[in-house]
Amino acid sequence: MQTMSTSTIVFDDLVDPQFTRLQKLALGLGNKRIVELSQRVVLEAAQAQTGLNDFGNSSFLDRLNVLLEDYNSDTAISGVGRAQMFDDLVRCANNRLLIQEKFKNSDGFDDYTLVPPLSVSGLPRSGTTHLVNLLAADTRFQSLPLWKIQEPFHISGQESATASLRLKAWLLRTFLNSSDTAHSDPRYLRCSLRWSGMQIMGPQLAAMHPMNPDHIHEELELMTYDFGSNQFEWTSVIPNYRDHYLASDQTPHYEYLHKVLKLMAMEEGSGRPYVLKCVQNPEQLPALKHIFPDATAVLTHRDPVAVIQSTATMLAYGHRILRTKVDPKAVLEYWSDRFEKLLRACVRDREVWPQSQSLDIMFHEFMSDQQGTLERIYDHYNLPLNDRAQQQISEYIKSHPRGKYGRVKYKLKEHFGADADKLRERFDFYFDAFPIRPEL
Repeated sequence: MQTMSTSTIVFDDLVDPQFTRLQKLALGLGNKRIVELSQRVVLEAAQAQTGLNDFGNSSFLDRLNVLLEDYNSDTAISGVGRAQMFDDLVRCANNRLLIQEKFKNSDGFDDYTLVPPLSVSGLPRSGTTHLVNLLAADTRFQSLPLWKIQEPFHISGQESATASLRLKAWLLRTFLNSSDTAHSDPRYLRCSLRWSGMQIMGPQLAAMHPMNPDHIHEELELMTYDFGSNQFEWTSVIPNYRDHYLASDQTPHYEYLHKVLKLMAMEEGSGRPYVLKCVQNPEQLPALKHIFPDATAVLTHRDPVAVIQSTATMLAYGHRILRTKVDPKAVLEYWSDRFEKLLRACVRDREVWPQSQSLDIMFHEFMSDQQGTLERIYDHYNLPLNDRAQQQISEYIKSHPRGKYGRVKYKLKEHFGADADKLRERFDFYFDAFPIRPEL
């Protein structure tokens, strides 16, 4: 099990998870659920739930099939994991249907232009989440809270939550003593239910990556509705899909993202610029620049070893639910290789973003001077950091102190059998390119 002081979380069961009675019960029930991971069943389920049948361009089927082949060939996915994969795929297909329907019925779409966005990119655990949440506190920006990005549009006739859905959400919030704000939108309540389930099965996830409904999230989710993004790598072991992704031009999926953002902006109607955040962008800088040529790009940089240590711990912890066994060394090896590929692409393509439109932010500088970092970003984006924005950001910081959910004590050598200095050697090219400070 995990041991905790008042603010420190220490994993002493990463390899051999120890479950509570409630977790064992939930795992047992989840493992009894039988799902068929096939294209036909996924798409038919989405059509039945939405009442729609037009998925738009059928090229997504090839990507979906590669993903399904990986899922079905992976014998280590737990029953709970297979059920989650199925539910996520159906949700993606639902959203694709709804987006296509919205696109066909949105007058003025071709004439609508997005205000140039502010785009934050960087490795996970490199400050991107904290930075985008600070910026999103400024209500002059339009942001993407998790509940809205997981379901951008309502299913027709389901704009209001049913009594059953409201009751389920209330019961779980009460059981977890949650401070989440009650909300009447069914999309919010469904997101709240997913988060509540995660808190029950993986209570320490909030300390590493909170997924509460109001959490400002990544536009990467929107590309999953085109079944083209590295988001799927975060929930399962999918080497064939990864290779397909790396070998394919991702520009069409950024184009799809741009389309969905336009639809969401038109519905929101305020004309505010988006503040965006995506951990995939560093390896897709040319695609990002091509589709968002007027954006301002902020790239965060951190010691890759610290990033890998944190990422591998978070994912290995999640594997206790999604997989039948946990192999921390395999997790570390996969993501060390994955981040090396991503950062080599970042270094190679960094110059496609001119200095007039981009900033590099070092993690250690951001953590030591958040105010100065924000001033640099606002100045580069040519937006005054006015008193109201300062107040909104200060209120966010006050209500979201670092370590709010506890701080994890990481053990790179003990849990993963890795030496920090040796691991760092493979990233010498990255340290040569940016003034990053080693942390371990």
